[in-house]
Amino acid sequence: MQRTPEPELMTGEAQARAYAAADFSAGDQALVQRLLELFPAGLGDVLLDLGCGLGNISFLLARQFPAAQVLGVDGAAAMLRLAEQALASDQALQQRLRFEQHCLPDPGLAGGYSALVSNSLLHHLHDPQVLWQALPQLGMSGACVYVKDLRRPPSAEAAIHLQRRYLVDAPVVLQHDYLASLHAAFTPTEVAQQLEQAGLADQLQVAPLEDRYLEVWGRLL
Repeated sequence: MQRTPEPELMTGEAQARAYAAADFSAGDQALVQRLLELFPAGLGDVLLDLGCGLGNISFLLARQFPAAQVLGVDGAAAMLRLAEQALASDQALQQRLRFEQHCLPDPGLAGGYSALVSNSLLHHLHDPQVLWQALPQLGMSGACVYVKDLRRPPSAEAAIHLQRRYLVDAPVVLQHDYLASLHAAFTPTEVAQQLEQAGLADQLQVAPLEDRYLEVWGRLL
């Protein structure tokens, strides 16, 4: 199945609220658990969540690593407004967690992060190199990197099967977006080629994960 890009940003208020009402907690917690497995020594003191959306992962990172400062960035103002609303009701995290609106590539986004995490950003990007080229800009030497995303299934029929398996009871907007995201996702082979092009193949590795994801992890030299 050939890749079909989807819109890079989720700009609609109704779309953002539909995602906010959905329960992604199991998958989000699984990502944090995977970070603990891959980086048992921790992620350092300054963490960046790229494509943070509603901030679900950002909040989990701030809670899991109480000594760290966490920044969540996203290009969609509608998503960030809901993330900010959630943060306003959690005074304990307000000194360590913040959100900013940025679209990659953004040379003005400050670097020096000890860990770069991204969940479900890659498939939104029309040009995936904007993510891979941003990593050396944003991460310090030795920075932990973890990117998780959907992977494109082999056929349209396989994509529909995954949609029906995992989102059969979800709102229509989520079902539509999930199918579009599967069509927009990359394969592990394509991501390996992207890493080679970006000069990161000796620092990061990519592998399939479960029946519908891929993950990229490693440390920046």
